[in-house]
Amino acid sequence: MSVVETTSPHLRVSAAKSSTSTSELTSARIPPPESSAVEDKFFWTYTEEPHRSRRQAIIKAHPEVTKLCGPEPLTKYVVLGVVSLQLTCAYLLRNTPILDWKFLATAYVIGATSNQNLFLAIHEISHNLAFRSPMANRLLAIFANLPIGLPYSAAFRPYHLTHHKSLGVTGLDTDLPTALEAFFLNSVLGKTFFCTFQILFYAVRPMFIYSPPFTSIHVLNLIVQLSFDYFLARFAGSFTPIYYLIASSFLAGSLHPCAGHFIAEHYFFSQVKTGGTESLAELKTKPASKTPASHPLNDLAPPETYSYYGPLNILTYNVGLHNEHHDFPAIPWTKLHELHKIAAEFYEPLPCHRSWVWVIWTFILDSNVGPWCRVKRAQGGRVVGGGGSGKKGTGRGGEGISAASAGPDGEAGDGWKESEIQC
Repeated sequence: MSVVETTSPHLRVSAAKSSTSTSELTSARIPPPESSAVEDKFFWTYTEEPHRSRRQAIIKAHPEVTKLCGPEPLTKYVVLGVVSLQLTCAYLLRNTPILDWKFLATAYVIGATSNQNLFLAIHEISHNLAFRSPMANRLLAIFANLPIGLPYSAAFRPYHLTHHKSLGVTGLDTDLPTALEAFFLNSVLGKTFFCTFQILFYAVRPMFIYSPPFTSIHVLNLIVQLSFDYFLARFAGSFTPIYYLIASSFLAGSLHPCAGHFIAEHYFFSQVKTGGTESLAELKTKPASKTPASHPLNDLAPPETYSYYGPLNILTYNVGLHNEHHDFPAIPWTKLHELHKIAAEFYEPLPCHRSWVWVIWTFILDSNVGPWCRVKRAQGGRVVGGGGSGKKGTGRGGEGISAASAGPDGEAGDGWKESEIQC
């Protein structure tokens, strides 16, 4: 494979030497696979995902960023505080009817916000960023899982790490909506349904794509969670606390301001005509003229990761700094702003979001953005978390998957490994 530099400063595209010449690479877009059961409108591309290249460039320009990597001791204390808050609320509501306004208001305002925080604590811990010991991280994730009500942390980790290693790769990145989802939900009503029940899409979709190995950590997560639910119900003398925790989890992934990050992270909004995702650099200067419709840059892959720099990052482990996180998954949440400051010339030109509420509102109502607005790759990436033999396989959705990295030289030396020690 050859690497071709384009006019975009952060874009590298791979092309087969025998079939594609440099002069032919005027577009990063390729036709979708013919196997799709419906008309496929995703942006299919052969371009390399941007984060590996940008990580290498940032390390070359600012080698000091590697000192930001490593566990954050504060994480375990935040987890302890939020778990305690949720269990206190669950116990205090033990005699409150589930349709009572106090139950519903608490579940939405406190419960959903707290459980979203715990979702993202587990996300942070999945990168081994709470302790140096991998087992200590696994156990803390199981503890953080308790107020979520259902076992989740052990299953989340391999899928999420594969999402990092295989961003946009069909059959591997389970964050991608399927063509059938996009086809049936590409309307105001459909997108409203998707945003309301998106936590269920994220929970169920992976099971139709592929299954990572079921390990002893999965068993422990299952036993601890079910035992905890049982003893909480016995202690409270009611199942209402369990209903509260599960309702909090559902609302955390529904029409809630903090749930905007699910859509904001990887759906591209570049076709929204009213703006709203201008880069920080653009906001500091005079508005630029619109790019002509026939401009060749329109054929390049759209941005596939967006950062958000608003106040809700305080409640969500800075998950809004998503370009920064994908570039350096080994840097903890407390140091992502410092990374952004050090490498500002790399991040300020990128489009970004300023409101997660705006993201949800626009996603639902604007016909220029929807479930089709994702960048997909037909090959590359690998399964993270075991279970791969390096041979080509097939996902449950009938899409090809590969346990072997398709990166240059397997990304040995400059890519990141399962240990998440990227720096």
